Amino acid sequence: MRNLSAEDLQQWLEEKHLVLSAQANLYSIQFLSQQILCLEKAIKQEVKLNKSFQNLISIPGIGNILAMTIMLEVGDIGRFAKVSNFTSYCRCAPSRRLSDGKSKGTENRKNGNRYLCWAFIEAAHSTRKYNQRFRNYYNRKVAQTNTSVATKALGNKLARICYCILRDKVPFREELLSH
Repeated sequence: MRNLSAEDLQQWLEEKHLVLSAQANLYSIQFLSQQILCLEKAIKQEVKLNKSFQNLISIPGIGNILAMTIMLEVGDIGRFAKVSNFTSYCRCAPSRRLSDGKSKGTENRKNGNRYLCWAFIEAAHSTRKYNQRFRNYYNRKVAQTNTSVATKALGNKLARICYCILRDKVPFREELLSH
């Protein structure tokens, strides 16, 4: 849709009102895309980017805004002793309280950083489009459960990958998918 022109729409659609509606949508998409680029540019100029930003955008599907959000919200990765502490802080780990195998509630479900939670869910949606291995992982999870749980599981995997990238100060590598 983004690559279409107004003339392309007239060729595809027969009814005049549909062409006008599609053109209005196309112009809105073009305008908003332009505004998003301007905002990203302004934000990028204000934020002090470090090496971790470059490493985070090496992950397929994570762009400037998600990488900046993760970089800024995490801060010093050294404050997390283990990857499980990090995923819990990102609200990507399941929070359950069990007794004798039975669920007794979901304590501390809202503890952690809601912005990192949002960033990893958005990244999960995005990375599925750009990487076949992420898509395969998501599809396996969907086959076992529903799409919400599968998205959260992919977000958890991305949080684990980001932890390794930030801790080791390295760009994304395919072998990180096995974490």
